[in-house]
Amino acid sequence: MKSVILSGLLIMTPLATAGEYIVKLKPGYSQKSVNFFSQKNVSEVSKIKASFGNYYKISGENINQKNVSLDPAIEYIEKNQTYTIDPVSSDVLLKEAINIQDRSFDRQWGLQNTGRNYGGWLTRGVAGEDTNTVNAWTMTTGSKDIVVAVIDTGIDTTHEDLVDNLWVNVAEKNGQPGVDDDGNGYIDDVHGFDFVADNGDLGDGNGHGTHCAGVIGASHNNIGIRGVMADVKLMGLKFLSDFGSGETDDAIEAIEYAIKAGVNVMSNSWGGGGTSLALEDAIKAANEAGIVFVVAAGNSRLNIDERPVYPASYKVDNVITVGSMDGKGKRSGFSNYGKEGVHIFAPGSKIYSTFRNGRYRSLDGTSMAAPFVSGAMGLMLSLDPSLTPLQMREKLEQTAVRSSKLDEYTTSGRMDVTALLESI
Repeated sequence: MKSVILSGLLIMTPLATAGEYIVKLKPGYSQKSVNFFSQKNVSEVSKIKASFGNYYKISGENINQKNVSLDPAIEYIEKNQTYTIDPVSSDVLLKEAINIQDRSFDRQWGLQNTGRNYGGWLTRGVAGEDTNTVNAWTMTTGSKDIVVAVIDTGIDTTHEDLVDNLWVNVAEKNGQPGVDDDGNGYIDDVHGFDFVADNGDLGDGNGHGTHCAGVIGASHNNIGIRGVMADVKLMGLKFLSDFGSGETDDAIEAIEYAIKAGVNVMSNSWGGGGTSLALEDAIKAANEAGIVFVVAAGNSRLNIDERPVYPASYKVDNVITVGSMDGKGKRSGFSNYGKEGVHIFAPGSKIYSTFRNGRYRSLDGTSMAAPFVSGAMGLMLSLDPSLTPLQMREKLEQTAVRSSKLDEYTTSGRMDVTALLESI
């Protein structure tokens, strides 16, 4: 088995689950049309919920992919991959209109780098090497009309800094427990859904998803930290278990759920390993729905122009691949890079954010960098919801701050949220 790399944490390379495959049927065919499904070496067949194709997960011993692909009903068959996470660890002037009292904001160098709030005495940062987000808040702090899906390990839905910014499925919240009140095929999906346990409990026993959610949209409530967006709806879509692993079929269903729910941005701090046609199909469906797909570049120190990783390396218009920089404006040592494959760099070293069980914690990884960009995309859409994913990516790259520290790793530079919003 290969290892996969999740990005908020070190993404390792994806493993293929022995005996499990994803099969896509050709148009016009059904499960009954596939002769192979009824053979004795196929122990289980389950439908994958996806409006953009006809997919099944099959399990069994001694399944021969080449033989299966000869069935006239089958478009392709591929391994059902497993993704795992492994943590790497863990001067712009404020305008007078911004009065920040959140008690731990001074630890958020990614939003405002003073040069003294990164690292310690021996590892000072460089003032101004940040996302220039604070000044952007004079233009917008977001909107409750913008929904960002955090496709990850879940979200701590009781966290003091997140509870006011959670997406709410009103029909389920006001409905009966154990009943699919809105008829969307999911029971008790009040703030999203857990595709691992197949229920509406988003409990994040890992902490990775909660950390990413805080970077995007922790409330500006004078309590703990601040997200890039003060106003947003955070939807939790859990396809990675508390142990930090998840499979392709669940990732596809999470993306399908987000498309059907009409989200604006998908934040994906996971990836690595081989390509998956089924996962690419899902991302293309999100693009056709006008949804931005932000993804972490990965933490394997690779040039992904030469050694692609996925989903970071899919060539789809809505994919925005994010590398990690430190508080000195340099590429984080663990970050993947690529002059073509990495669209932008954002803070990913020593990022302080919300964590499981109501706590806060610093983590490192391109997983931490991607949510900065997800939040920035949400701010853009709050000003102009008509922007297409490709337009947003182009503006992101065009307004980036060029730096000799990053020139060999990307053709753009580090994200500048103020310049980005001023370009609209």
